Amino acid sequence: MSRVPVRLVALAAGALAVLATGVFLVVRSDGAAPVPTEVASGAPSATARATAALQFRRLQDPPRTEVLGGDGSTVAVFTDTSRTVRLTGPERVFAEPKYTPATVRTDQWIRLAPHPWSAGQETQPWFAPWLKSATADRTPDVLGVAMEYGYGAQPLTDPTGQQIAGDAAFGPLSDADPDGRAENSDFYDYLGVPWSFPDGKKEQPDPERIHSLDCSGFIRMVYGYRLGLPLRGTNTPGEGALPRRAYAMAEFGPGQIVIPNSGTQARDFDKLQPGDLLFFHTASAEGASIEHMGIYLGIDDAGHQRFISSRTKANGPTLGDAGGESILDGTGYWAVRFRTARRV
Repeated sequence: MSRVPVRLVALAAGALAVLATGVFLVVRSDGAAPVPTEVASGAPSATARATAALQFRRLQDPPRTEVLGGDGSTVAVFTDTSRTVRLTGPERVFAEPKYTPATVRTDQWIRLAPHPWSAGQETQPWFAPWLKSATADRTPDVLGVAMEYGYGAQPLTDPTGQQIAGDAAFGPLSDADPDGRAENSDFYDYLGVPWSFPDGKKEQPDPERIHSLDCSGFIRMVYGYRLGLPLRGTNTPGEGALPRRAYAMAEFGPGQIVIPNSGTQARDFDKLQPGDLLFFHTASAEGASIEHMGIYLGIDDAGHQRFISSRTKANGPTLGDAGGESILDGTGYWAVRFRTARRV
């Protein structure tokens, strides 16, 4: 991995001198309910220890900018053409005891920047205020939102009373595809509301699919409806927007391809970061076509590369092992079918 010399860029005094307070959920491995855990009030977070002088280092494969604090620790990583930003924050543990003893412990938080990244944007007016706010933010990020649809997740409503989260089913299987590869339950089905997309597509929810999300519908719920990434109603290219199906997201979704599709098992795990979209060829063990997708969570407590996706065997989003271990390494069902990854 090539590196270029570190550059020092002075921002406004106190740009990152923030004190983080708040609550985040630790998902317990003993099966008990999630426990709110206080971030110490008045104590600086991992990123708050940075000084007003930040260091910026350019890295390649994929091209990205690493932001270092005054103590040399990683504050954030911005990937070219992508809006997802990896931030360092309080450690969390993700678990799903119903389907796996594995847990994922991580201090990485994934949020969406207001613009796709390109080298040099650290000098733009939006950068310092956004980074200051993002490093202090303890509301659910990409990973936290994804966990709000797993087994046993409690219903969550918006101010209007609309349920926007809670344990999701996969949804009824297609008669044409009883194995569940057909994508039928989108975010608007889960919500039970009609939806009009900017590309002109209009959809009505299927009453049989309320509170259901198929694999790509899960991604669109997390990144689109909940976190604001633009969505398309069709499987055609659209700048910065997520199309409907997994194969379309893999081919021309927004952001950066971090692992190209060679038609064989992908193993470049060192290129991944939590929040990346993962794509699988499930028609057989060989081939390049894409029929399934998920979100990369990170390395679990057994050293495996773990992900979360909505699947039929667990009947909804899972990081567990029902119907095949949710890991990318090794020779398991999903591992040998892992083909490509994109950072949106």
